[in-house]
Amino acid sequence: MKRLLVRLGLLISRYKIVGSTDEPRGIFVGYPHTSAWDFFAGVAVMWHLGLSMKILVKKEAFKGPMGWLVRRLGGIPMDRQNPGNAVADLAAMARESSGRFAIVLAAEGTRGETKYWKSGFYRIAQQSGLPIILSFIDGPTRTIGVGPVFHPSGDIKADMEMVRAFYADKHGIKPKELVPPRLREEDAA
Repeated sequence: MKRLLVRLGLLISRYKIVGSTDEPRGIFVGYPHTSAWDFFAGVAVMWHLGLSMKILVKKEAFKGPMGWLVRRLGGIPMDRQNPGNAVADLAAMARESSGRFAIVLAAEGTRGETKYWKSGFYRIAQQSGLPIILSFIDGPTRTIGVGPVFHPSGDIKADMEMVRAFYADKHGIKPKELVPPRLREEDAA
């Protein structure tokens, strides 16, 4: 049923899914995060791949009539003002799960103006041993999809250079709201 919904959604939106992965477990980084529709693009990719997922979503999205849907689709409320132990909790959840497991998150952490990505995806991958799987939405080409898979090497600058190279031609739905892939830790290193 999920794959039928994905096909219908793609037909209506005129988007297509490109790329794939055989990884049954991983941290999916969704980029660029320039529209609320990015959430549904991420759901479509996960359903297309046959993966159940946990998606970090701002806690405010769980209020009101859409809250039940966000939770049902795998949403995990994230308090962006007090992230606390979110990274450690998600890494533990990943280590304790057996079988297929996917965490999906927008590395920018917001659609608002920001200079840096949040490094949680990188730290969760390091602490859980899960690979990072780059996924995207590109408005100009009307594509959503999956790109390279890698394990963090510990050389954050080199890893982020590879991330930047992959995302260089991905523009999101609203390109003016694009936040370039850069971690605060790169500048500190």
